[in-house]
Amino acid sequence: MNELIRCENVSFSYENADVLKNLSFSVGEGDYLCIVGENGSGKSTLTKGILGLKQPAEGRIIKSDSLRSGGIGYLPQQTPAQKDFPASVSEVVFSGLLGRSGFHPFYTKKDKQDAYDNIKRLGLEGLIKRSYRDLSGGQQQRVLLARALCAGKKILLLDEPVTGLDPIVTEEMYKIIEELNHEEKITVIMVSHDISSAVKYASHILHLNYDKSFFGTANDYLNSPIGRRFFSDE
Repeated sequence: MNELIRCENVSFSYENADVLKNLSFSVGEGDYLCIVGENGSGKSTLTKGILGLKQPAEGRIIKSDSLRSGGIGYLPQQTPAQKDFPASVSEVVFSGLLGRSGFHPFYTKKDKQDAYDNIKRLGLEGLIKRSYRDLSGGQQQRVLLARALCAGKKILLLDEPVTGLDPIVTEEMYKIIEELNHEEKITVIMVSHDISSAVKYASHILHLNYDKSFFGTANDYLNSPIGRRFFSDE
């Protein structure tokens, strides 16, 4: 299996204080990696590192050549202001193409087809003219997922994608992500506090802990000291 991302002995720091130290893991094509850990364990910092928004203090993050242009689609945590964004569904989805178009101000025919394919893939055909701000929380997340799919075809990087959703919509969102991973072969990296669902759906777990982080399969995580301790706390 081809590696898409490899972190080698990576450390991050803020104002000379270590946030993550000596972290190593890899993400291969078709993997479903869940990043878990307590608040302040460095999940957001690592996300910025993967996106290239923060450079490691030590070590290196190596990305496949296939990710250099339009490879990672990012779905960030929503803020109240973002939920009230005054744009149509189609405008939000199409905005995911901007990073792929470079300096070209117009979308190509292929770009437009990709966007409409993602709109259809997420079941949004009947909502394309609706205002994003008028949608339910679950509908908004599907719109943002379609936008992320437009931005990157290789990897979806999802930051707490089910936060604030009711249990039924949460399960629907997990099923959609699972289908994208299993059927469309899209690699998924998900930051989550929902450890039970992480173990249920993910192929691999990265549990961030300052003293000793864990990286391995979901099954190995369940049998590890850190996994057993975390579930007993739950």
